[in-house]
Amino acid sequence: MSDTESTDRTDHSTTRRGISWSLVTKILLAFVALALLILIGRRLGAYIPQFAEWVDSLGVWGPLVFIVGYAVATVAFIPGSLLTLAAGAIFGLARGTLFVFIGAAIGSALAFLVARYLARSSIERRLEGRPRFAAIDKAVAKEGRKIVFLLRLSPIFPYNLLNYALGLTSMSFRDYVIAAFGMLPGTFLYVYYGKALGSLAAVAGGVEVEKGAGYWVVLGAGLLATVVVTTFVTRIAGRALSQEVHDD
Repeated sequence: MSDTESTDRTDHSTTRRGISWSLVTKILLAFVALALLILIGRRLGAYIPQFAEWVDSLGVWGPLVFIVGYAVATVAFIPGSLLTLAAGAIFGLARGTLFVFIGAAIGSALAFLVARYLARSSIERRLEGRPRFAAIDKAVAKEGRKIVFLLRLSPIFPYNLLNYALGLTSMSFRDYVIAAFGMLPGTFLYVYYGKALGSLAAVAGGVEVEKGAGYWVVLGAGLLATVVVTTFVTRIAGRALSQEVHDD
């Protein structure tokens, strides 16, 4: 072996180790940032009752402030269930559902864009050297609207984390936004419970409302959606891999 070949191999090995450590560092930093964001969101969640009372006192400006607050909560990993219940107590069923949906849609879109423009380019570079993973990513993106709609119906997948995770895929922003309508059944149900509780004091105090047939219908539909989306994505990925192998 010539000295040149030996040097080339050493340089290549060093470069690979450098890339590996760089990737590990980026992953660790991402996990730390995510953990901090979730922790901060949980802490800020304790102030939701005070925020809801303030919104209730704002009169005509209340809906706008609520929508902005809900969007910020979505981006910041602040649990939205209490806010959704509060919307029912403050605005009633129809307006509460509308305001929550708008706020959640805006917040989820912002989280998607943050992930898309801060991290997606790095993932695309990784996929360039992994054609099979790239094929799966493209195949899933083609059915993105159906997949995200089913994910929104599912009670299993964490809503706030899902917003960022979907931004890392290659699905179109348009399909992502349209699929937000999958949030409506769960939103309607929680707003209804907030209205049934009747007051912010009851919502903040954690008073439980009796779960009727609607709850079990939505829960059953959500669990069914979980099975369907899992099977659907698995089959899409399998077909993409088979096509890639066939092309090779």
